Amino acid sequence: MCIPSQHIDFNLARTQRRSYRKTQKPPAPKQTHQMVLRSARYGHWYRSTTCKPRSHRLPITRKYEVCMQQLPQISIRTFSSSTSPISPSFAPKPIVATKPIRENPDFYSQNCLNRNLPLESTYPIRIKKLSDILFELRSSLNLMRGKQNVLGAKIKAAALRRNEKPEEWEDLQAQAKVLKRQISTQEAVEQQLEDEMNMLAAQLPNLTHPDTPIQGKLNVVEYINKGRLPAPSSQTLPKTTEKQIPELLYRGAPGISHVEIGTELGILDFSSSSKTSGWGWYFLHGDAVLLEQALIQYSLACARSKGWNLVSPPSIVYTHIAGACGFKPRDNNNEQQIYHISQGSAFEGSQDSSRPELCLAGTAEIPLAGMFANTALPKAKFPKKMVGVSRCYRAEAGSHGLATKGLYRVHEFTKVELFAWTLPDPDLSDQTFNEILDLQRDIITSLEIPARVISMPSDDLGAPAYRKYDIEAFMPSRKGEKYGGWGEVTSVSECTDYQARRLNARCKYPDGKLGFLWSLNGTALAVPRIITAILENNWDGAKREVRVPEVLRPYMGGLELIKNSESAP
Repeated sequence: MCIPSQHIDFNLARTQRRSYRKTQKPPAPKQTHQMVLRSARYGHWYRSTTCKPRSHRLPITRKYEVCMQQLPQISIRTFSSSTSPISPSFAPKPIVATKPIRENPDFYSQNCLNRNLPLESTYPIRIKKLSDILFELRSSLNLMRGKQNVLGAKIKAAALRRNEKPEEWEDLQAQAKVLKRQISTQEAVEQQLEDEMNMLAAQLPNLTHPDTPIQGKLNVVEYINKGRLPAPSSQTLPKTTEKQIPELLYRGAPGISHVEIGTELGILDFSSSSKTSGWGWYFLHGDAVLLEQALIQYSLACARSKGWNLVSPPSIVYTHIAGACGFKPRDNNNEQQIYHISQGSAFEGSQDSSRPELCLAGTAEIPLAGMFANTALPKAKFPKKMVGVSRCYRAEAGSHGLATKGLYRVHEFTKVELFAWTLPDPDLSDQTFNEILDLQRDIITSLEIPARVISMPSDDLGAPAYRKYDIEAFMPSRKGEKYGGWGEVTSVSECTDYQARRLNARCKYPDGKLGFLWSLNGTALAVPRIITAILENNWDGAKREVRVPEVLRPYMGGLELIKNSESAP
């Protein structure tokens, strides 16, 4: 038996639907709201903008909104350039401990002030205030999650009698949706607070060694080849205690410059480089080329004899690796420090944001440290000591005066760098620090360059260094009130776990636990400055020649004297 189907007038149904729609209020357009968050992703700090439909979120709770408004607005120095793309997914994410900062904000603020970082000195107090807000917010979240659990149990029980009491079940479901949205909103605030705390903590400098002089006043540790120094006058000997080593300052008229010596001998050419590259570059000719290569070979041989492993590193690195090592694109005076590499089309003149940003390395320390980013090495492999020779690139915009003319401050140069990873052991770190310093001292002594070892003050450490010693050579052209005849040629820095926490470089103990490594770095030789010291200290004005240090002669074919060269074009 066939049951006839119900007859439906489709035209009538369509007309009824249209009339119903006309009586209803039109839906509100989907509004979007821009929410700017300071975010930290994979070791690269940036500002991201997210857009969410207003219907899918709730405004931040008024209570925490007021708290956030009461905090002062601050500026933040970042690792990347102003046009930097988002850091790649493989970049290391900084892991900085905020608990010590929260518990001792005044101590960390004073540490920043001792390093002449007034902007960063405001960060610890803000971290403490953000932490207090975060603590209260998490307490509220825990209460709301407890209510959510209770409400979930009620919904489960009401579901069994849903047919009998549908209104009860629907009311509980509505309460659960509201509570879920409130929790999601406060979790977003929680994440924002955590991101800003971590970002501020990552911008703080390392702590400072208790023996480091505070702001401006350096300590002389010792003199090297003191017999080759000019006889000091009574004006160059300041009053000191019995335990202090006097600081010798030569304030007379500057002596002959390496620029004059090199030009006369035909081995240095600055005028040609000004036509090809501009200020801060140079050409070496003839025996100066042999001298440069001899210094490189000699320093590598010295390091290798002491157990340092030879590495030839790249000169181009990711900017997030440079930033993690503590090298920022601009200094405190907003002067450019790093050369960035554009990866866009030369014709379009734009940067390809799909590629990770690259820069020229200012020192081999950056690629040597970056080798172990996101790596955990077994405990048995430490200390890990490396020596690398590379071309280094420093933007260092602006003129720095007559005393930096020539080879002393240039944009591109060759440097032999020492870098070491150690276990998080202060004694082992001190031992490695002294080992680097001894190697530097041996090289300078054998080159017969008069020099001094100084403990650098807190405002000249840089962000990564816990402590730093410099070796400054005597250079007659730098005599005067400003420099006193001295110029830096090497340095050694102890960085504790500052770089490891930003590179995620760890050691793995036999029990499987992980710990952050400690890093140290030092300059074996900065070639242009050593050439400067050799030319100015070994110049014979009467014979118009320069004596080659004895240890370099085997690397220069037995050459003993550098005289006027006709090989330069």
